Amino acid sequence: MSTALVILRSERDRMSAIERRIADFILENAHLLRDYSSQQLANALGISQSSVVKFCQKLGFKGYPDLKLAISEAVIRADSNGGTPLLPDGTPAVAAQGYDLWLRKSEAEEATRLINPPGTLTAVAETLGHAGTVFIVGMGEDDLHARALALRLAQLGILTVHNFDAAHMTASLSAAKPNDVLLAFSEHGLQPALCQLAQHMRAQRGKVITVTRHSANALRALADQTLLVAAHDERPQIERLLYHSALQHLLDRLFIRLYETDAARRARLQETLERQKGTEAIKCA
Repeated sequence: MSTALVILRSERDRMSAIERRIADFILENAHLLRDYSSQQLANALGISQSSVVKFCQKLGFKGYPDLKLAISEAVIRADSNGGTPLLPDGTPAVAAQGYDLWLRKSEAEEATRLINPPGTLTAVAETLGHAGTVFIVGMGEDDLHARALALRLAQLGILTVHNFDAAHMTASLSAAKPNDVLLAFSEHGLQPALCQLAQHMRAQRGKVITVTRHSANALRALADQTLLVAAHDERPQIERLLYHSALQHLLDRLFIRLYETDAARRARLQETLERQKGTEAIKCA
């Protein structure tokens, strides 16, 4: 069951500036929210009480009391799971940090699951499965996930062309056909080079699938289908870990969907794995 705090984090990137201020205040002061009335919350943020009520209703709650109750329940649930035992060397702080990281990763993965329901994954899997060629591109850290997914798709027998260089990918897309797909990875969706590749693919009448954060961005606006990641933390070093963890979990779900829905892909993967085992055995010998 998704908690109110997870819902807030998953929807944050789609919110207006005022809504984001409300969400951030609630996330940062969740333990204190039970002492705030809707008017006090509005006064603390310098907004109208009606803005608070509309915010709650937009998230699917009847009103502020329902949201406040849901937040309190989420806080209690988190606190009840927070009894981290001491380690043998007597370092409870380290243990608490490990538990906090695990908890935040779990929340990010759940939030990402909420904004990529089974129907979305099925539709993306069908598009990839029926593609003549899947062109996969990512730059910088995004290429880590692009490269790994390209390998997995190839193991399923899906023809892939992977590249992290925009110029080389532009040349490859010149041969793209209407049933081909461009799968572009970009955390923030702001690289002009990737937007140009998406426009090029659309001109070739191919499909564009983007993998970005759950935010409005230029690359996402060019997509036929989108996979979205929700991962937020005020600590930048933690937020990066949450993003990569949630994205990997999302791609794992996509891979399983592709594997389970086609017998030929299942057989192809088994053949590939057996061949790899044989190659490793030869090297060891």
